[in-house]
Amino acid sequence: MTPGARRSIRKVLATALLLAPLAALAPVAVADPGIAAVTVHSSPGGGETYSLTVQVLLLMTAVTLLPAILLMMTAFTRIMIVLSILRQALGAGQTPPNQVLLGISLFLTLFVMAPVVDRINQQAVQPYIAGKMDAGTALETAVVPLKRFMLEQTRESDIATFVRISGGKGYATPQDVPLTVLVPAFVTSELKTAFIIGFLIFIPFVIIDLVVASVLMSMGMMMLSPVLISLPFKLMLFVLVDGWSLVMGTLAASFYS
Repeated sequence: MTPGARRSIRKVLATALLLAPLAALAPVAVADPGIAAVTVHSSPGGGETYSLTVQVLLLMTAVTLLPAILLMMTAFTRIMIVLSILRQALGAGQTPPNQVLLGISLFLTLFVMAPVVDRINQQAVQPYIAGKMDAGTALETAVVPLKRFMLEQTRESDIATFVRISGGKGYATPQDVPLTVLVPAFVTSELKTAFIIGFLIFIPFVIIDLVVASVLMSMGMMMLSPVLISLPFKLMLFVLVDGWSLVMGTLAASFYS
């Protein structure tokens, strides 16, 4: 037997030894199909529950929608816009910075939405965790308090506008308005309310700017920027009247007035 033939025989034997364990495990792998991706079970109440795999998939999908829900279905939009207008009215540049305004808006939103979150937890989350309610029913129950909050902050004219755009003929009660109509109407109302509050906040600072500009012109100091001189006076006025407390309190109270 030549040396080349011996090397070929050794390669065949080595390959056979490597494939032997895989061949032994093949029947086991075929017999075990793994965890089913989608499994639907009938619940005692007549509804349907889905397997854990599908529930995790739906949960991850809901997490990706959280920023849109936070922006469009809570008090965040009004608060963030008013604080941004306040910073512009002060004329202090990027002070407070965007991160601070975002943090204030987020935690003030949690404060305003706390009663809604408590109702969602009591009426939907806890029964679902206890197994007294399936996922679909829990979701429908959780939407009710959030929908009630949005209806209280939305103008009827804005709802009527989007009902007309969608080609609808109206609804018997406000609770019958679907989220596809309510959400854009709610956002429109929030934008209008935020700009009204921002306008009222802007007026005192504009008056200070006008007074300072008039004084500088009467003194012949036209080369001196009025904004540079009025900024300390605006900051002093805002601090003396406890402006941050007034703005925060007014914003929070505007959702329950």
